[in-house]
Amino acid sequence: MKVKKAIIPAAGFGTRNLPITKVVPKEMFPIQGKPAIHYVVEEAIQSGIEEILIIISRSKTSIIDYFDRSIELENFLKERNKSHLIHKIMPPSVHIQYLRQPVANGLGDALLLAEPFINDEPFVVLLPDDIFIDKECDLIQLIETFKQVHSSVVGVKYVEDDLLKNYGVIKENKVKDNLYEILDIVEKPQNHPPSNLAVVGRYVFNPDIFSYLKKVKPDKSGEVQLTAGLKGIIVDKKCFAKEVVGERYDIGTEVGYVKLIERMNINDGK
Repeated sequence: MKVKKAIIPAAGFGTRNLPITKVVPKEMFPIQGKPAIHYVVEEAIQSGIEEILIIISRSKTSIIDYFDRSIELENFLKERNKSHLIHKIMPPSVHIQYLRQPVANGLGDALLLAEPFINDEPFVVLLPDDIFIDKECDLIQLIETFKQVHSSVVGVKYVEDDLLKNYGVIKENKVKDNLYEILDIVEKPQNHPPSNLAVVGRYVFNPDIFSYLKKVKPDKSGEVQLTAGLKGIIVDKKCFAKEVVGERYDIGTEVGYVKLIERMNINDGK
């Protein structure tokens, strides 16, 4: 079955980027004149996605405004002989819907809200904290792997030892180059991580992920963790990880955001 739907969870408070995220969602951080989430939507379109659901909170209506048409601005540009700029403000060529997550109860909870949108179809999840720069779209590679293995596929990348405590880390059995069967997954291991392969915010799921998420009990923070749902899949059936090759930048950290800006400026100067 064709993978044509995507979920972009964008309802978090962005606590790693405070105080600016009190008023500016991290998904709207500018990168060469476009907000970060625009690059994520473009990645989805490049991968053949036809419908996108962006999950927001009530403080993030700027995301809706950004992807809407502004007739007033279009008319203003026409009147001022600046029609050549109109293409810059036109919405992407994909159907976008929005859904509010009333309470920040975790990524797993956000995905459960999206179940009616998915309508028992395979789908991708793109976390907007993670921006990828690569010549060949890694999400396309994940989707192609999904079609081959007929099981959920998680994007992973090699991470240095001292940073593994910030990620979900897999225990793996290598199937072939860059493809692994996931034997276990540990969320933010503080000691003895099972490998150096960390989950990096790109997933392709069968719709049965929802049945596993419904069984997950909230953690001590009251959040439903996606990692716990993945553990359930691993117990019952196979789940795979594909090691992605593109340059990845975590804009949820100041260091990651600055490095991305520097990298984009280098590309622009070539």
